[in-house]
Amino acid sequence: MQRTTRLLVCCVARVRWLKHCALFVVLLTCASAVASPKESTSLTDGAAAEGASTAVASQQPGALTTVVQPGPRPYYLVNDMDPGPLQRKLASCSGLPVRRSLLSIGHRGAPLKFPEHTRESYIAAARMGAGIIECDVTFTADQQLVCRHSQCDLHTTTNILSLPELAKKCSVPFKPARFDQQGNRIAAASARCCTSDITLAEFKTLRGKIDTANESAVSVAEYIDGTAASLRTDLYATNGTVVTHAESIALFKELGVKMMPELKAPAVPMPYANTYTQRKYAQHLLDEYKKAGVRPDDVWVQSFSFDDIRYWIEAEPAFARQAVLLDGRYRDKSFESSNPASWAPSMEALFSAGVRVLAPPIWMLVTLAPNGSIVPSVYANAASRAGLKLIAWTLERSGPLAGGGGWYYQTIADAINNDGDVMTLLDVLVKDVGVTGVFSDWPATVSYYANCMGIE
Repeated sequence: MQRTTRLLVCCVARVRWLKHCALFVVLLTCASAVASPKESTSLTDGAAAEGASTAVASQQPGALTTVVQPGPRPYYLVNDMDPGPLQRKLASCSGLPVRRSLLSIGHRGAPLKFPEHTRESYIAAARMGAGIIECDVTFTADQQLVCRHSQCDLHTTTNILSLPELAKKCSVPFKPARFDQQGNRIAAASARCCTSDITLAEFKTLRGKIDTANESAVSVAEYIDGTAASLRTDLYATNGTVVTHAESIALFKELGVKMMPELKAPAVPMPYANTYTQRKYAQHLLDEYKKAGVRPDDVWVQSFSFDDIRYWIEAEPAFARQAVLLDGRYRDKSFESSNPASWAPSMEALFSAGVRVLAPPIWMLVTLAPNGSIVPSVYANAASRAGLKLIAWTLERSGPLAGGGGWYYQTIADAINNDGDVMTLLDVLVKDVGVTGVFSDWPATVSYYANCMGIE
């Protein structure tokens, strides 16, 4: 009550000397603050023109303050869209407050610009309005859980090769590229460094970097400096703080976001060290949420392994209610997303087994209608009929879309010719396919759309 009174006194004082438009902004700001004491809103003039946005600060007690600001990219994408009702609708939201949405999932954080699975990447995702953030989970030599996309990607996602004492522990040491006398490369530079090659203490000495490598490198320095040839940037890669799984849980709680861990397939034979079985690994992941006091409905645990999902259904039914089966069947040459006869198990069989959430790559959920418009695929319609919820991956991972969008857009390439088409695709995924979440390497894009469409 005292806080509300102070705000009203402040507003009245300001009203005495502000005029007309400024008066309207002040009153709107004050009304928002009085109505929502846990949130403070700041309105930014010229949002559409400057690519800025209205920011909403989360002030939850005991939480790390995160100001939701989508930045300029959503506005760039909206401005690049083909003219029409959707473009006009999205453009009309340029001055609205942007709030966190569960539709927006930070894929490894915000790795379009930040080193993936680092503290900095996770905080950036929350600041862009991601309501859920992903930690891919794997384990170290001493069987401690850490956040990495793959058990054996340290040579491209961290600075391990520049640390001699740790580099010599890598499964495959660095090998420089080789060239013939004409200067043609005959062997790419390579290395293989795994979390299971080092202990947790050693892992914590690493620094995350953008996931790239220079395959023409003849030195370690050249190999780890591969960002220039990619779509990424090193602008935010100076301090990539790597995190354990437990640290990610604590950070996500502090940020006020929900959690989507993925149990990564081990790159070493299991049981590891003769005792660490796949089931112990799967249980270890959930035990860390239970130890941290995280409610099961705040966690969407994922795996590409149907066996992992079935284990959780059997052993941890509370967490399994929204366990996510990542659909990797596209790797099977006999699988055709447009042919239900090639799906084993079927959508109905998955539901009967207890699966409730299915997450395929984006291209499996959409196709083109005869008139060239983007529509739900046979796969998407079958999943919905079977009662399965759908999550799509991954937006903002393909770079400029003028050439058709690449792998993630392969079923709709003929309809993709500008960067703004990502918003058209997103609209189909949400309104027609009915996805409940969308992974993105730059969560602001989904957050902006969700807020414009009123999706919490």
